[in-house]
Amino acid sequence: MRLNDFTVRDGAFLQLALFPDAVSLVRVYPPRNTWRYYDLSIQPDLFGGAALIRRWGRIGTPGKVRLDLFPDAGAAANQLARLLRQKLKRGYIVRS
Repeated sequence: MRLNDFTVRDGAFLQLALFPDAVSLVRVYPPRNTWRYYDLSIQPDLFGGAALIRRWGRIGTPGKVRLDLFPDAGAAANQLARLLRQKLKRGYIVRS
């Protein structure tokens, strides 16, 4: 069991799905006026591949959107897991 597979919420560990297809993260730190969100989701595309959709910005704003195309859902899931690890290291937590 690795610590990267879990996130802390209210003093308890919350286990993430083994292969999540959508994750919603937030980072709130009022002393520095930081109110951020980051959403990741995998959607099938019209050509048999998969698209990783990323949405991010300040909470309460439309923010930005980025669409990355992959040949299959497995490759998109690998990228989602990589981005999730990066964001957890930066202080984001999983929104329930």
